[in-house]
Amino acid sequence: MPERDTPVGAMEDVDAVTRAVLTASRLLVAISARSLAEVEERVTVPQFRMLVVLSTRGATKLVALADLLQVAPSTAMRMVDRLIAAGLADRQANPDNRRETLLRLTEEGRRTVENVTARRRAEIASIVARLSPTQRLALIEALNAFNEAGTEPPAPAVDALEPHPLGWVVDATVARDR
Repeated sequence: MPERDTPVGAMEDVDAVTRAVLTASRLLVAISARSLAEVEERVTVPQFRMLVVLSTRGATKLVALADLLQVAPSTAMRMVDRLIAAGLADRQANPDNRRETLLRLTEEGRRTVENVTARRRAEIASIVARLSPTQRLALIEALNAFNEAGTEPPAPAVDALEPHPLGWVVDATVARDR
């Protein structure tokens, strides 16, 4: 998005914008927490992050998964063990290298990610529906600029229903090595 020419002295107050974004982030965290409420006894927030990464990446080696989540491999293994015990993920031999194990979602794990994401999307949509068309357009422009400045790729379209790793760093070399 090209920068707009701003007259001297008309620069937005960075502190006011920061406060507004922090307030919005509290709202989004609350929405995220509510969307996880139905599965919170079975899945922690970090485990849900892992489910989302497995959902978007498919079968993944443990080391690559740990890198994507920015955790130690031993931490990732403990998380995987808990997800396997809950029936949300499983291990399988890598068909290209039988010495390697790949981790993947079970059908129940995939449904969990889809259901949580659908609840989150529905609550956000109900809030956005309360805005006027002009406010919606302004919000799209502002959030697109904010996301671009933060180098966050766009979320998938409604009909794609494939969740993004939700703001966690994704290194193309790690994704390629899975």
